[in-house]
Amino acid sequence: MATPNNKNTSEPSDEKNDLDTTEENTDIETEPDVVIIEKKELEDLRSTAEEYENKYWRTLADLENTRKRLQREKQEHTKFAIKDVLLEFLPPLDHFEKALQCTGQASDEINNWALGFKMILDQFKEVLGTHNITIFHSHGSSFDPHIHEAVETVETEEHPDGFILDEFAPGYKMGDQIIRAACVKVAKTPAKPCPATEDDEKELKETIPNEGE
Repeated sequence: MATPNNKNTSEPSDEKNDLDTTEENTDIETEPDVVIIEKKELEDLRSTAEEYENKYWRTLADLENTRKRLQREKQEHTKFAIKDVLLEFLPPLDHFEKALQCTGQASDEINNWALGFKMILDQFKEVLGTHNITIFHSHGSSFDPHIHEAVETVETEEHPDGFILDEFAPGYKMGDQIIRAACVKVAKTPAKPCPATEDDEKELKETIPNEGE
């Protein structure tokens, strides 16, 4: 009768143990390293992150303010450019309007021509209105150096001092800004003579010879 081979029966058991040991070693090697961060280091990282975040928002705000400033400057430059061009048209418009005011006693044919020119003048004024430029008249109002330019003064007691007697050219403004002051004639109260003093009377007597002399 044959005796069983003990060596062969034990080999599978050893191979299994070797496999288990290899798997355990593999699990240990693939386990990630645990990074230990101290509390102070974590606070420093948070502080640095907050600092960079604040810098980011400040930079973003500066860029937005710069964009708005450039846009505002562009609008201002455009407005001033338009104002300078339109100012060149104001004197011809003044003459145009004055010429149309003198057609009251003209013939019917001339009045018909004047009616067409008045429509053209109204169109020019509409163009000014689209750019927020309006005309203002000053006849009969009080003189204001901010909106009026006195090109002539007349001494009179019939009107109070500073009363605007006549308007040579109307004023224009863009919004609330005066772009051309109105040229006006202003009333001025006559200066009253100063009362004579004793020294003045004495000097006058000295200059007039006595009757007996």
